[in-house]
Amino acid sequence: MIARPSFLKAFGVLVLCLMPLIVFAQDETSKEQSEAKVKDVYKTEFYDLRGTNVFDVALGTSVINGDFVDPMFEIYSHFGYKRHITPHLGIDIGYHKFNLAYIDIYNEGFMSFDINLELAILPHSKVSPFVFAGAGLNASNHFKETANKFQGGGGLEYIVSETFGVKLYTDYNYVFSDELDGLEAGDSDDTYFRIAVGLNFYFGGASQKAKKLKGQATVIDSNLLNDEYYGKK
Repeated sequence: MIARPSFLKAFGVLVLCLMPLIVFAQDETSKEQSEAKVKDVYKTEFYDLRGTNVFDVALGTSVINGDFVDPMFEIYSHFGYKRHITPHLGIDIGYHKFNLAYIDIYNEGFMSFDINLELAILPHSKVSPFVFAGAGLNASNHFKETANKFQGGGGLEYIVSETFGVKLYTDYNYVFSDELDGLEAGDSDDTYFRIAVGLNFYFGGASQKAKKLKGQATVIDSNLLNDEYYGKK
């Protein structure tokens, strides 16, 4: 038998890990907005490097943490769509296809439909760590068995060229079922991990940058008129 963390413990660890990063993102966003108001300058590096919309694909491996011994690594693939609300914060919707297996005992195909809130730590840089957390639906092939779950994870992205990035990430998935591996035993539900290398394809950055710059020009022109008016006074 493999020792597994309880739901409350796993959820508590996830919240504790995410809270400092969420606070950091809020502080950074507030700082950028304050600087923009003072200097009438908006940061556009995010829109040059990335964009507000993302299609992503990934390939990697998955491993179960359940009721049997000797789990084995199996194939995992993913594709999805992400929308950035702000440079720091995005909503990610994804489809995941993978197998979970034990050596000489069990090998079953699964899929999951996940929605995550993702936090980019350094969105204006070529290299940015990121973390995410959310909920999803886990299902065996042909939807023979389904269960709700929550997941959380993190990774690192590198922008290779404009609007094109490479990422390495991992996630932890807690399934609200103890029958993921076909055996109900122990005092906690089944979990699994996934790790993958993926590609991000960004678009929509140019239009957002144009809107930002247009708004910046309007504010600057307005300030110049005010300066001239009060200068004459």
